Amino acid sequence: MLVGVVILITYVLAILANILNIFFIIVDKRLHKPMYFLICNLAVVDILYASSSSPTMIGVLVAGINTISYVPCLVQMFAVHVGGTMEMLALSAMAFDRLIAVSYPFQYHSYLTNVRTFVLICILWVVACGFVAVLLVALLPLPHCSSKLPYTYCDYAAIVRTTCVDLTHYFNMVSIMLFFICFSTFILICLSYLYILCFVKLSSNNDKQKMGSTCLSHLMVVTGYYLPSFIRVVLTRFGVVLTLEASHGIMIGTILGPTFLNPVVYCFRTKEIKCKIFNIFKKVEIS
Repeated sequence: MLVGVVILITYVLAILANILNIFFIIVDKRLHKPMYFLICNLAVVDILYASSSSPTMIGVLVAGINTISYVPCLVQMFAVHVGGTMEMLALSAMAFDRLIAVSYPFQYHSYLTNVRTFVLICILWVVACGFVAVLLVALLPLPHCSSKLPYTYCDYAAIVRTTCVDLTHYFNMVSIMLFFICFSTFILICLSYLYILCFVKLSSNNDKQKMGSTCLSHLMVVTGYYLPSFIRVVLTRFGVVLTLEASHGIMIGTILGPTFLNPVVYCFRTKEIKCKIFNIFKKVEIS
């Protein structure tokens, strides 16, 4: 019950923070730039990712509602995995954006225009949906022997465990796909920052401060997403036996943690958005 209430509060705060982020970027024309479009896209992803699983978790842990129909469960699984995949792709795109901004500061706006950024975001969504559609197609023809899910929300692992088939092939398939998407995006982010680090060493102290400021927010967000995910993978691979509550806690942390952290980081680490928030509070105090 207590865990469910904490999840509910965190979920509501995460959704409100992400909506505020989107609102500030949309209404302020000065923020209609590639970097802010990518931040706005990340906020949309966070809302999808959190909303695809949190309501079910809250229903199970607070209201005791532990049943869900098969079709809504498949829809939830699709949304959960699209959200998780888009988190990685969005963070990779933002790392690429920072790489261009640092390497080619004067040509940045000619290389990465608003239109190109929008096209890039659309391509990422198509890739994410196509990636998850493969899992959905693999699940649809399988017969089911159980109607009870072992977890607090619907994902691929939970649904495939309700089938009557040998799970080895299906878990191997998703492991390969997951490793590919995680490894490729993480390597892309690491290579981007390795190049940025080499570039920073050759820059003046003033430029180093600017580059550090512009990249720190993204690094915090990347750490907030990948660290809980890697902890979960390492614990699983080393055969650490967790209680059901601990397993649920880690799964919830990998979803709600980043979706709450991302808007907070970008609200208070991005100068333009932070000034916008402070100006609103000043107007409220005056009135």
